[in-house]
Amino acid sequence: METISQRTELLLGNEQAARLHQASVMVVGIGGVGSYCAESLARCGIGTLHLVDCDVISPSNLNRQIHACFDTIGKDKCAMMHERILSFRHDCQVVSHRMFYSADQNALLFQESVDFVIDAIDTISAKLDLITYCLAHQIPFISSMGMANRLDPTQLTICDLMKTSGDPLAKIMRNQVRKRRLKGKIPVVCSKELPFKQTQVVNAEAKTRKEQIPPASSPFVPAAAGLACASYAVRYLCAHGNTHDEK
Repeated sequence: METISQRTELLLGNEQAARLHQASVMVVGIGGVGSYCAESLARCGIGTLHLVDCDVISPSNLNRQIHACFDTIGKDKCAMMHERILSFRHDCQVVSHRMFYSADQNALLFQESVDFVIDAIDTISAKLDLITYCLAHQIPFISSMGMANRLDPTQLTICDLMKTSGDPLAKIMRNQVRKRRLKGKIPVVCSKELPFKQTQVVNAEAKTRKEQIPPASSPFVPAAAGLACASYAVRYLCAHGNTHDEK
């Protein structure tokens, strides 16, 4: 008799599949990277998923976010991702946090045990705050670097932040990590592809430069980055276990 977890168990073994079912993973940022990451984690059998995002789905999300379709425009990203996961996993506990992540939210977000964190945030200060918390509390994590303005998913790699090159976001992150004097390895998914320089003004009346001159995007690179983050998390949990194993 076929089951939802059958093919995963054939790949990982029953013991590892059971371990994933006991694991709790947090995905911060449910956009182009985070939505594919959450989807693949759920399909791989993660037992509890914490989804963190304050945004709603917009028409410009339709080209790259897995929960974006005509019917979901204007709706909460976390809620739509939650609903999508429950459409194929009845045994996955999904906890949605509709909020913009900041260090002030750590006490609320981490009041329950979390075995792994995926940073799919766009804002540099928030990325740094999340990484700082994970390092300080020894929570395993991976951080997604810049995926906009790129077309080739085969140029993605996983490495330590300090070994990245050619990624403008990673360069800023490296400098900020040094300023904060953060200690410890910072695993990241980054692209070796040099980014396209997008200079076209889309909305001259917008308040922020990002809204005025938004980054270009494809369905390929963000999705591949989300899958890479999820794969890294699953492989880490299979190799190292999770906090539930210690209870």
